Amino acid sequence: MLQTLGEVLPESARRFGDKTALVMGGRRFSFNELNELSNRLANSFRGIGVEAGDRVTLYALNSWEWIVSYYAIHKLGAVANPINVMLTPEEVGFVVGDCGAKVLIASRDKGEPLLGLTGGGAAGGSEGARGSLREIVLFGDGAPPAGAKAFDDLVAAGSPDMQVAPVPTDSLSTICYTSGTTGHPKGAMHSHRNVIVNTAMTAVLHMRTREDTVVTALPCPHVYGNVVMNASVLYGMTLVLLPSFDPAEVMAAIEEHRATLFEGVPTMFMYMLAHPEFDRFDLSSLTRCTVGGQTMPAAKMEEFERRAGCPLIELWGMTEIAGPGTTTPLYGENRHGSIGIELPHVECRIADIEDAAKTLPAGEVGELMVRGPIVMQGYYGNETATRETIEPDGWLHSGDLAREDEDGYFWIVDRRKDMILTAGFNVYPAELERVIAMHPAVALVAVGPQPDEMKGEIAKAYVVRKPGEAADEESIVAHCREHLAAYKVPREIQFVDDVPKTSTGKIMRRELKTLDA
Repeated sequence: MLQTLGEVLPESARRFGDKTALVMGGRRFSFNELNELSNRLANSFRGIGVEAGDRVTLYALNSWEWIVSYYAIHKLGAVANPINVMLTPEEVGFVVGDCGAKVLIASRDKGEPLLGLTGGGAAGGSEGARGSLREIVLFGDGAPPAGAKAFDDLVAAGSPDMQVAPVPTDSLSTICYTSGTTGHPKGAMHSHRNVIVNTAMTAVLHMRTREDTVVTALPCPHVYGNVVMNASVLYGMTLVLLPSFDPAEVMAAIEEHRATLFEGVPTMFMYMLAHPEFDRFDLSSLTRCTVGGQTMPAAKMEEFERRAGCPLIELWGMTEIAGPGTTTPLYGENRHGSIGIELPHVECRIADIEDAAKTLPAGEVGELMVRGPIVMQGYYGNETATRETIEPDGWLHSGDLAREDEDGYFWIVDRRKDMILTAGFNVYPAELERVIAMHPAVALVAVGPQPDEMKGEIAKAYVVRKPGEAADEESIVAHCREHLAAYKVPREIQFVDDVPKTSTGKIMRRELKTLDA
């Protein structure tokens, strides 16, 4: 097995050469072409001072530039910091400052509002970001604005040949931020081993090979999308990457490219099923599809299998384990509603909620815990949160309540944490509450989940106004949009006189539904 992510693309170029690696926006790239482009960019990065261990932030929609940048970063032994394109400049400023990024790579539309991060006028940024960030690299048409370098110029100027930096397999490769229960994001630290093992073992269970063509619109910065991308490159697959999800575009891509595999979150499959022309598209090339990010209703899984004519395989994972931790093997029994079995070399168990050292027998509900080479190194700069999440013996708390059946299949029952899953994205009530409480008319706020047929869950805010204030729903939502990514903004606002609390004043989120109008 390869030791570092920097070795992945060179090895694939050696093995698969001129075979098509990526189809994106009407362009095709061979493994050789992607390897040379990333070599050129890596050499130019080295010329502007990027060294092994330096952090480089990636902030853009799915694109060939994103993929080239990702592998260029790792060829230098630097650390990738992929972030969600839906984050606001304020949120990006926090992440860049928290991880100490030296370079930020972004598409033109996303990067221009952040130019101040390298100077004195950071757009909602932080002093930490201005203290670490040295360069902003933008891709897109036209000359770059003042304060930024052009991606294309760096690629053109770099040498096509390079030696991959020799870094240890257990060294830090990636910092992926996940919203924190304290209201601020936490950076999950992944080693090269974490990512490579997760990618390889997921591919083994799904039997991915160079004969496969995969279509996906999963965001590359998300750990699920990242595993899909890395598996495609590692195993010589052809990746048809869409910048964003549209059901008709996805089905047209499957038909056009005779895709053998489509990967997405439940919302994507349900929007496809709901599309009036679903049955017009030829999806007969599909040999299997995968779904993760949240639990998909078994009835919808069965409908998709029946209408698409291929198995739909569920998987479960989290940012803290660099991707999936369990899935149903392609060659195993597909029990709809189950998240399957552990990846090879990974241990899962159901722990007593009150005593994590105690493992519960089959059928009993407890917390799903994970141990093995996919578990993160910890949260960057946050030892307290790391100790709360990873036990001294290496077992990681997932925060999910689950059970294991007699055959070793795991079934998610509920979530122990307060996290809300909206179309596969993590939304934490504390973060929303922190932002909404900043509104001058808000005295108290609590956020809880509401079921949604298409997105699984949406966030609903219960707001207590200050006496004499008359803020309406529109003003609260507008305030949220200034500070939060679009997927985090509450979809419902209800004004209430008070919220349920314990005797110590702690908000009882599970009781919020009793207030529903």
